[in-house]
Amino acid sequence: MSFAPIVEPADELTTDEVRRYSRHLIIPDVGMAGQKRLKNAKVLVIGAGGLGSPALLYLAAAGVGTLGIAEFDEVDESNLQRQVIHGQSDVGRPKAESAKDSIAEVNPLVDVVVHNERLDNDNVMRIFEGYDLIVDGTDNFATRYMVNDAAYFLKIPYVWGSIYRFDGQASVFAPSLSDDAPCYRCLYPEPPPPGMVPSCAEGGVLGVLCASIGSIQVNEAIKLLTGIGDPAIGKLVIYDALELEWRKLKVRKDPNCALCGEHATVTELIDYDAFCGAISDEAADAAAGSTISVTDLEHMLKEREEGSRDFVLVDVREQNEYEINKIPGSVLIPKGEFLNGNAFEQLPQDKQVVLHCKSGARSAEALAVLKGAGYSDAVHVGGGVVAWVNQIDPSQPSY
Repeated sequence: MSFAPIVEPADELTTDEVRRYSRHLIIPDVGMAGQKRLKNAKVLVIGAGGLGSPALLYLAAAGVGTLGIAEFDEVDESNLQRQVIHGQSDVGRPKAESAKDSIAEVNPLVDVVVHNERLDNDNVMRIFEGYDLIVDGTDNFATRYMVNDAAYFLKIPYVWGSIYRFDGQASVFAPSLSDDAPCYRCLYPEPPPPGMVPSCAEGGVLGVLCASIGSIQVNEAIKLLTGIGDPAIGKLVIYDALELEWRKLKVRKDPNCALCGEHATVTELIDYDAFCGAISDEAADAAAGSTISVTDLEHMLKEREEGSRDFVLVDVREQNEYEINKIPGSVLIPKGEFLNGNAFEQLPQDKQVVLHCKSGARSAEALAVLKGAGYSDAVHVGGGVVAWVNQIDPSQPSY
């Protein structure tokens, strides 16, 4: 199903622009009119990370006149495996500024607007206003729901993408373009239970997968901006990189959707962190009063070495993470072993158990299991091995 272009064409293309975009201009479906629409378009890309990197580069190369970048993070060396808009010399720089410089190299005719701030309920509507289209490259559920809701309230269509390990998904959510068009909540009415779906930072992602999904997002953006082809509205594209398999599923508007349904209950922005929950209520309760810092742990380890304290330090990450970095003196028992009960065969009954993971979320979930089994003096390390490397042992690599 085709849709009218969402952008009016610019008055003209300069001679330089005609030369630069000539391969577009000779495509009958795009032509001069389509390229003028791209020139007049204002597109906001959320995130200059795995998906945002290829999306920004190809949107710029395509001649989108104004590109907004909403990104608050800084470039880390671990980003360079997939975030191709940044280079080694950009490590430590704000990602938004690094991306802006790369875009200038790709296409100096593009106007770049930097939003170097974290999206939240206080600024998301202000930042979104004035853009014709949003490309969502976020990596957490709370922000995805917020983007969906804000775009719906402002009647801005957006292109969504998601990646994890070898799998990617993409779709277009545009209720403003069609009464039958679903929103993100129609596809995912509720977020997954806390801890059920690891983030890319926990589970990893094949770097080149970002290019596959990011390029699909740009493809859909160009179709919407110029009014060509059949946009992925009401469709979910699923890509399995290991099997080299593409699937396309229909996504129907949910008449009971909390946002766009007949009896909507979400009529304004909500508390998305609470809605998605970083950790379960049980984990939050278990961690309350049972969380120690990495400096506390360092002191405890020294006491254990001196023989004045005894405890077992358990790393609940996965084996491949344990091989990257570790807190000395820890033993590996992945979180899954706690959830299925096998961990108890490996834990002593006469020692305090201290848990840690990468950042503290998984260890809090494992702590809840321990507390429920009667390990009343068990604790976990807030900030996990990330805090250990940052504050105690910076000689170790981070990820």
